[in-house]
Amino acid sequence: MFDINRVELDWGGRKLTLETGKVARQADGAIIATYGETTVIATVVAAKQPKAGIDFLPLTVNYQEKYYAAGRIPGGFFKREGRPTEKDTLTSRLIDRPIRPLFADGWRCDTQVIITTLSHDQENDPDIVAMIAASAALTLSGAPFMGPIGGARVGFSNGEYVLNPTIDEMAESQLDLVVAGTQDAVLMVESEAKELSEDIMLGAVMFGHRHFQPVIKAIIELAEKAAKEPRDFAIPDVSAIEKEMLGVVEKELRAAYSIPRKAERQDAVAAVKKKAMAHFFPDGTDNPERPMARVAGVFKELEGKIVRWNILDTNKRIDGRDLVTVRPIVSEVGLLPRTHGSSLFTRGETQAIVIATLGTGEDEQWIDALHGTYKEAFLLHYNFPPFSVGETGRVGAPGRREIGHGKLAWRAIRPILPSKEDFPYTIRVVSEITESNGSSSMATVCGTSLALMDAGVPLKRPTAGIAMGLILEDKRYAVLSDILGDEDHLGDMDFKVAGTEEGITALQMDIKIAGITEEIMKVALGQAKNGRIHILGEMAKAINTARAELGEHAPRIETFKIPTDKIREVIGTGGKVIREIVEKTGAKINVEDDGTVKVASANGDSIKAAVKWIKSIASDPEVGMIYDGTVVKVMDFGAFVNFFGAKDGLVHISQLASNRVQKTSDVVKEGDKVKVKLLGFDDRGKVRLSMKVVDQTTGEDLEGKQNADQPREAAGAE
Repeated sequence: MFDINRVELDWGGRKLTLETGKVARQADGAIIATYGETTVIATVVAAKQPKAGIDFLPLTVNYQEKYYAAGRIPGGFFKREGRPTEKDTLTSRLIDRPIRPLFADGWRCDTQVIITTLSHDQENDPDIVAMIAASAALTLSGAPFMGPIGGARVGFSNGEYVLNPTIDEMAESQLDLVVAGTQDAVLMVESEAKELSEDIMLGAVMFGHRHFQPVIKAIIELAEKAAKEPRDFAIPDVSAIEKEMLGVVEKELRAAYSIPRKAERQDAVAAVKKKAMAHFFPDGTDNPERPMARVAGVFKELEGKIVRWNILDTNKRIDGRDLVTVRPIVSEVGLLPRTHGSSLFTRGETQAIVIATLGTGEDEQWIDALHGTYKEAFLLHYNFPPFSVGETGRVGAPGRREIGHGKLAWRAIRPILPSKEDFPYTIRVVSEITESNGSSSMATVCGTSLALMDAGVPLKRPTAGIAMGLILEDKRYAVLSDILGDEDHLGDMDFKVAGTEEGITALQMDIKIAGITEEIMKVALGQAKNGRIHILGEMAKAINTARAELGEHAPRIETFKIPTDKIREVIGTGGKVIREIVEKTGAKINVEDDGTVKVASANGDSIKAAVKWIKSIASDPEVGMIYDGTVVKVMDFGAFVNFFGAKDGLVHISQLASNRVQKTSDVVKEGDKVKVKLLGFDDRGKVRLSMKVVDQTTGEDLEGKQNADQPREAAGAE
């Protein structure tokens, strides 16, 4: 019934299995991939007919983690997976980026790749398995995919690279790098690093590239047995259209791409495109032999060629810069009066307002992931409103691009944050992009570093980021520092590097061609380092170290420990006690399982009151000490006084005053504030207190004073 084909290989010390023919047989391509005991299914379906009227590749990649894969039921009210998690979105992008450049030019059929986790062994992250499964499914599908690709995760510990480290091993690694590519070249890199050098980062990329070659060979072996016949697809010949278009608009298009300002340049290019379309479609109607979408696509290709020719021939770019110059930078801090920290970072026509907010343990974000639930104390959110590029558009929940750009900046900043022990705050950063012409994610890195220092967060070192581009024609190439938006769209590479003066903290690379070589990556990394150091120098003109004190509106946190057996008393039944402390003092309180207590408030008196209250509950009163108390109950034989947090004690009627007391109510009533001395405990452990030995005005110990005075009186009598 089943025509099953499979390949197996030992890869990084674990078995990798790729199987097809048993599941999802109506899809164009389907793969069950297992690595260790982590299993995913990847399917590919491509529409039979191209989508009319479009000039782009309609590719969709959907990665989805199912909680049953780890034997878990989703948290929350709805016990079903909902919208994609951040991990789902980031992994979908991770797979999309290396496969997109390998589809044949002109492929316009809707193509959907769906990858689902079926089993997770808590050791092997499913993202690499998913990437390999998607590559294999595409290779089998018959779609014009010029793969396969391979992918690997690379760690770095004790001076050595580690292939596909487990989740536990990643906790000790100085590097988390994912690399993907073909047999010949690298297509995509995504990484977070602890200030590693350019040489170590380049070595990690090439290490990963070498070690996923057996996976590519295995996919080819499987395809030789089970691949579908290639789809009939002919790349349309547009050379005649291009030649004719060059004769009509080349001069005007070159002139348009010599205009430095983005808005003016876009207007000029739009006018040239209008002239070109009017030439080919004078009556405004489509021509089946030369469709409008195809002609528009040729114009777009011609834009790229004009820009590329100019750069390679003259070493001058669209805005007149040479290859290595960074656009003018202006950095400001303390921009907003009520926020905890803020900055405005402007680089050319790219600008970000970045706001830092400090919170407590209550503000940490719960993450419900396949490998378990955990708290995240550093949050970075990136917003890209349409006005930042002078357009109208949808405003709502963040899209894949916003999530991806925010995560890149998060990776760049996280390695230089102080430890929780040194800085026990939850940190949230929001980057509002107000202008964009070039890398807004790298502007976010720079602005975040500035805003955190403005907030008083003791970063290890300031951090900056820069985006590099590439123009590659045959054997000629040019690496561009601080690329413009047009250079990104029309070039061959988007290579983003963030880090400090000491080393790289994040690296992301996307290639739009068949890949680049080690030599080109080495040049790009070296050029990026020079640019990063220059940007750090410009940022230092605004601020170069964290402020000595937090802003006046930021919460202060006092941390101390209580015995773990006292935690229950501090929290109270159903949280009653801790709620009362919060309500009456106004402080935020977080009690951890190990007895660590964090008390936070912008008001110092609130912190003192809450700390005193908690310590009174978590510690025992000392005999002979004087305490402030409140009369809570009046009896014939004396008064009960609450004097030490939740603790009450009895002031016997004989201890109310120095003179004889007939009725307790003659001296105190419920609610009175009194001062008491702890005399000790009776045979049953009940607390014995005294008011008569304490001056109720000054709190002075009258009994202690009398004892201290007696020797002096005796000496005087002699």
